[in-house]
Amino acid sequence: MSGVNQIETYKLQKATRLVYGGSEYFDLVQDMINRAEKSLHLHVYIYEDDETGTQVAECLMNAAKRGVQVYLLVDGYASKELSGQFIEKLKEAGVHFQQFEPLFRSKKFYFGRRLHHKILVADSSEALVGGINIANKYNSINGTIPWLDMAMYVQGEAAYELERICCETWNSTTGAGKKIKACDAPTGNGQHTIAVRIRRNDWVKGKREIWKSYANLIANTKEELVIMCSYFLPGLTFRKLMTKAVKRGVRITVIVAGKSDVPIAKNAERYLYRWMLRNKIEIYEYQKSILHAKMAISDRRLMTIGSYNMNNISAYASIELNLDIHNKPFVEGVYEKVLQLVTEDCVQVTAEHYQTYYGARKRLWQYISYQVIRAILYLSTFYFKREKLS
Repeated sequence: MSGVNQIETYKLQKATRLVYGGSEYFDLVQDMINRAEKSLHLHVYIYEDDETGTQVAECLMNAAKRGVQVYLLVDGYASKELSGQFIEKLKEAGVHFQQFEPLFRSKKFYFGRRLHHKILVADSSEALVGGINIANKYNSINGTIPWLDMAMYVQGEAAYELERICCETWNSTTGAGKKIKACDAPTGNGQHTIAVRIRRNDWVKGKREIWKSYANLIANTKEELVIMCSYFLPGLTFRKLMTKAVKRGVRITVIVAGKSDVPIAKNAERYLYRWMLRNKIEIYEYQKSILHAKMAISDRRLMTIGSYNMNNISAYASIELNLDIHNKPFVEGVYEKVLQLVTEDCVQVTAEHYQTYYGARKRLWQYISYQVIRAILYLSTFYFKREKLS
């Protein structure tokens, strides 16, 4: 598994930076929307019509009114609570709005399939990719601490390719409706320094690029691997790769949520702590708020970040998008920020800690939760058919 080391598969970008959730992210989102002149694509899993959603919507509507082609695509299940009045207001302002494949829509679609990626592209020249949804809990509202999440901001060829992907996804949703195409690639020289590649996962369409990125990262790490994941339930293949990595001397650190919005998933995750501790994998639980970020860093020189969680829903049931970054100085900077986060805001789970806080009754509940989650994951990733690749 050497694909992740092939630098020729990456494209050099003008600018790349890590963006934290909260006001830093949403200020940038609104700034990008307000500066757009030609096109805007916003694809998101959860869009809520709360204060944050309303603020973003106002920016989108203003952009549409000044002649920008605005396309908003949300998941048909996770964003099903959007009111008809809210959607109609967007459409009246000129925003093109679609919901992605709700459950049981027709025989053509697939049980459990989700639009899980989170992308904003402006004028095919700049983009944001991460795991941050449009809702108050991801924002800094009234002094609250937002869920911990991150995104990558890029300028350059990756942004144009992301717009093309957004158009492709939009067109697959509209059926026989009017098709759209990406704007012309922006011109301009500028300095290109950061190597980035786009990775997609859509099992139904035969894409497993992010899965392969994670597999390659684990298999090729020589010294240290850091994984941050909001719902960490790796399948057997990933667990075998991690076990082999530890045996060849790799230090593996896994950062997970201490508090969770899905308690049964957290209990299932804690069932795997015993496997991790047996294999000398270090576990840290984030304490300040709910952890929702998804990334992995290999040997401080390679990283992947985006919407993909290490579980079977991301692997088989969801449309996901990540960015892989190949640049030692940049990735080292991200690594240092993650290390600071571990030091200041996380608690380590040791074997002694686990034995002290999780007695026989709690461990039994963890086992039951794990089996229930496995069943849910199986049902969520069962398809009546898989499309034949053309």
